[in-house]
Amino acid sequence: MRLYRLNDSGEPVRDIQDRLAALGFPSDPDPRGEFGDATRAAVVAFQRSRGLAPDGIVGPDTWRALYEAGYRLGDRLLFLRRPMLRGEDVSELQSRLNTLGFDAGKVDGIFGPDTERAVVEFQHNRGLAEDGVAGPEVITELRLVARGPIRTGRDALREREWMRSLPRSPVGTRVFFDPAGRSPEEARRAWAAAAAARIELQERGGLPIISRSVDMVTTERVRARRANRVGADLIVSFQLADTDAGAVFFFQTDRSRSEAGALLAEAIGGRLDLPVEGRATAMLKESRAPAVVVAHPHLDEGVGRRVVEALEDFFRTLPHVLAGTAQEKNRR
Repeated sequence: MRLYRLNDSGEPVRDIQDRLAALGFPSDPDPRGEFGDATRAAVVAFQRSRGLAPDGIVGPDTWRALYEAGYRLGDRLLFLRRPMLRGEDVSELQSRLNTLGFDAGKVDGIFGPDTERAVVEFQHNRGLAEDGVAGPEVITELRLVARGPIRTGRDALREREWMRSLPRSPVGTRVFFDPAGRSPEEARRAWAAAAAARIELQERGGLPIISRSVDMVTTERVRARRANRVGADLIVSFQLADTDAGAVFFFQTDRSRSEAGALLAEAIGGRLDLPVEGRATAMLKESRAPAVVVAHPHLDEGVGRRVVEALEDFFRTLPHVLAGTAQEKNRR
């Protein structure tokens, strides 16, 4: 699709404004169909709420998020199909199932095999037809059961168990280094950082994997699917920062947060002197392993090497974090 930005006009802009307003992001006083300053501010606010880059431009990712956000749980039947169903209603379903102890996987708004399996388990538990379809009966039961006390979701518990299973150093850890390539310059510099990180990790006994070849660039979603196929333990994506400040991003939405991703982002941010923020880009949202995106204004080999040093910091902090989690659980 084409990009829609400041000073554009027409029926697509009107549609964008209507969708924003329905989600609580009005574009007044801009005239309908005119992409003015108020519409841009509404787009930025929506992007921030969904963990997207707040650039005020409606491109494929923002348009997809706008479309998916229009669904509420109960608006449609939810079931496993190809292509997979996506939307805010799927996120709510996953969140409710996880909270009740039925493991729907990451709350990513994508109805995949894990979500179907959780629906079937819930249906079995409640004596419903076990067809994996979240229709009116399932949603009614979910709302009735959810009146009880709120518990930590299964997605968070699974991630903590995963952290307990990790070694206390990068030795033997499968780290997926992902050099982005939104432009030829970014592709070149991100590759340099990822290649340096690969060599550094190998020297420390780790098992690095690079998401693409030096001369081929694929989409972020394709690279995220590859990370899932190879069974990565951790994912580090390298990008050129869109601003001079830069940041390290981990997966976070208003319904879910990757604790391991946040810890890894904090370790890398400390080594690179970069702030840490939650986002929900494709690499963070659609990968199974904890992932971070290192958006650095000056990507080079040194950045890649310091990222691996930060991995050492991450592994050293795990025992303290897990001990703190256990103490908190015992106090409850």
